[in-house]
Amino acid sequence: MNVALLKQWHHSLVVTALLAGALSITACQPKQETEPSLEESISEEQAVPMSAEPAEPSDVVVDAPASEVADDTVATVNTGVNQMTYLCSPELEVEATYKDNNQVVLATAKGTVTLTKTNEASNPEVFEGATASDGTTGFVQWRVAHQDRETGVMRTAGTDTSNVTTYECKKTQ
Repeated sequence: MNVALLKQWHHSLVVTALLAGALSITACQPKQETEPSLEESISEEQAVPMSAEPAEPSDVVVDAPASEVADDTVATVNTGVNQMTYLCSPELEVEATYKDNNQVVLATAKGTVTLTKTNEASNPEVFEGATASDGTTGFVQWRVAHQDRETGVMRTAGTDTSNVTTYECKKTQ
């Protein structure tokens, strides 16, 4: 019985070795890969290498020279024009458009006036104009304080320059 069992094991060991050899030989055979079809190539997602450097902005924000858009009280140009809204007491709303830190255009219900900066300081900044906000004879002074121009004081007078109206203003946006 031992010899019969030994022959059976020998036979199964030989068969197993032959199968393992056949599998390893077929695995090493070069197989021709099929070419992907055009549709598969199109729908296949392509890997794109990423750069560590930020991309250059290519969007055109304003397609006009800054000088043409600077007087537009709605547009904001990236060349030093900054627009802010103030609520003042006595009751008055002021739209201030700062241009390159040298000028400010103040728009109110009474009119619009362009003022020029008269000092070198940044806190407070002092702007003055030689006409009243309605365009008549008089003056307007605008002083803004704090780092982000959070508060302002507007002094204005018409033809009677001794009758000065003062408004205390706070930025709303």
